[in-house]
Amino acid sequence: MSLFTCPGALVRHPDQPDWGIGQVQSVIGLRVTVNFEHAGKRLIRADNVELVPVRPEEIE
Repeated sequence: MSLFTCPGALVRHPDQPDWGIGQVQSVIGLRVTVNFEHAGKRLIRADNVELVPVRPEEIE
């Protein structure tokens, strides 16, 4: 799990670009809950998916 994966961090799912930008809601062990703009809340297993941090210039 990346160090940036903490509540409030903005991320993208590398295999689901259509989900848009997500905000990390909680991190419990390897379980990361992310609220994506086009897909709603999703539970991500950090040992299966490495979320991609969103750079400030990517935010509209």
